[in-house]
Amino acid sequence: MMQMGTALRDAEVTERVEKAAAAQGGGGDVDVLVGGVQAAGELGLSRSEFARAVQLGIVRAGRPATGGAARYARAELDRARTAAGGPDGLRERVEAVAGAGAAAEVLGVGPSRFTRLARCGHVTPVGYRINRYRAVVWLYLAAELRTFAVREPGMLSGIASAADRELTAAKADLRPRRWRGRHVGLLLRRTADPWERAAVLASVLPEDELREAVPDPAERIVLAALAPPPPYGHPQLPASAAVALGLLKAGPPEEIRWYRTSLDFALTGARDQSKSTGERGPT
Repeated sequence: MMQMGTALRDAEVTERVEKAAAAQGGGGDVDVLVGGVQAAGELGLSRSEFARAVQLGIVRAGRPATGGAARYARAELDRARTAAGGPDGLRERVEAVAGAGAAAEVLGVGPSRFTRLARCGHVTPVGYRINRYRAVVWLYLAAELRTFAVREPGMLSGIASAADRELTAAKADLRPRRWRGRHVGLLLRRTADPWERAAVLASVLPEDELREAVPDPAERIVLAALAPPPPYGHPQLPASAAVALGLLKAGPPEEIRWYRTSLDFALTGARDQSKSTGERGPT
């Protein structure tokens, strides 16, 4: 798993080493790997925008540096920039707005209507922040909101559907579950290794559910070692981190069953790999 947070923290050290090596070697290698900070600057993105580009698979990491910090080939940066139609297009793809007020403004509706649309699962967050009051502030891709406005103009005015009224009456909030599904899907797309894929699915299960699903302690150690890090922007303060941790774990029983079934399937493939290689863990 590529550790986006580690990449950004360690990037300055990595870049100093790379610059020194480039100076000794003439600096003529156009495919030199650069750290996250330098890569973000070359793409004209902020750190959070670059982290989102990596999260969404728009920018793919190359070989990690010593210590695990992700690095990026300039050829990959050029590819991402060209595929997006230039720096402005790339920035538009990763632009995010925070909170119901800003998201509602993009849609041209009131905050209360947007909140209902989001809670009922019509739009999916791309990330989260925990504010100073320990409240969750959801992030939404601006491009997806604009697409939704074009695709579903009827939802931007008039009365809510019967299904939405039922969800609202039940005080349902599908935002955490929808975000988890998106987050897990993006992580799975970034690896083909069976054990790493199993680790992604295991990381979403509450501890008691994981122990039931994976009774072998040795396997749980492997899965824990391969677990993906929290997403970029995950809070460091214990009180806020505790709130965010709740977002990372499956909650409703049917959601937990889905992840357990998916984990069982993934572990079958991982165990088969281990039988063929004679080793437990990724190859």
